[in-house]
Amino acid sequence: MTQKACALTRVEQVKPEELKEVVSAFNDPGDENGVKQVQSTGIHVAGERFVTLKADERSLYGKKGREGIVIVKTTQALLVAHYPETVQPGNAANVVEQLADYLIKVGY
Repeated sequence: MTQKACALTRVEQVKPEELKEVVSAFNDPGDENGVKQVQSTGIHVAGERFVTLKADERSLYGKKGREGIVIVKTTQALLVAHYPETVQPGNAANVVEQLADYLIKVGY
């Protein structure tokens, strides 16, 4: 899987080692109970650690205080979205997941 940064907002400071960590989290099949390593280490983006709320083959959700991140994998991209404390986590996740669905539908 090869991804490039296309549009960045607050998370423009994603370091290469953090991106490798995210890709590894997606590739991790988990232990015998299905628990991925990222669920114990957290997700690191822009120098900050987010507690992992969800980690599956398509999406990673992380939270730090009342803000968080949603990372969704498409065919050719990783969508990395940060939401502030004024946004409901479920709303942020729905928007990013729907954008990913659209991108997958159009082959991206």
